[in-house]
Amino acid sequence: MATSKVSHLVIGRVVAPRGVRGELRVEIETDSPERFYGLREVFLGEELTPFEVRRARLHEGQALLQLKGIDDRNAAEQWRGALVYVPLTDAIPLEENEYYYYQIEGLQVVTVEGEVLGKVTEILATGANDVYVVQGEQGEILLPAIEDVIVEVNLEQGIMRVNLLEGLR
Repeated sequence: MATSKVSHLVIGRVVAPRGVRGELRVEIETDSPERFYGLREVFLGEELTPFEVRRARLHEGQALLQLKGIDDRNAAEQWRGALVYVPLTDAIPLEENEYYYYQIEGLQVVTVEGEVLGKVTEILATGANDVYVVQGEQGEILLPAIEDVIVEVNLEQGIMRVNLLEGLR
């Protein structure tokens, strides 16, 4: 059974300060940018430093965050490059057969014939579809996250069953 120690999800990365009042420009790393509108609290950096959200808005494909305690450009500059997190409990519910990256990474990948290919070690966002990087005894295999390839994801068993199409090995 796969167990997860994930407590927070990444929704963005601080790109730079904006203006002189401490506003943060954030590169959006979520499929639901509108989620920024309802934020009351975010956590910055690996230490998960909590901040109350004073204001959040979307602007030119990025999010702009004004956080309590970050009141000038110098304070904002210290957070350049930091990841922006929300608690897992605030995660947006997903549709059937949709998963968060943390749920996929680490799954054992097995073909429909029963051959063990390895584990998902990374997920590449390509635009058209995600690509799962699988590391195993045979080396690295790249699997497109499409219905023709991904047959089943069983989080309880920690297994992903795949139909290994010709040319994927």
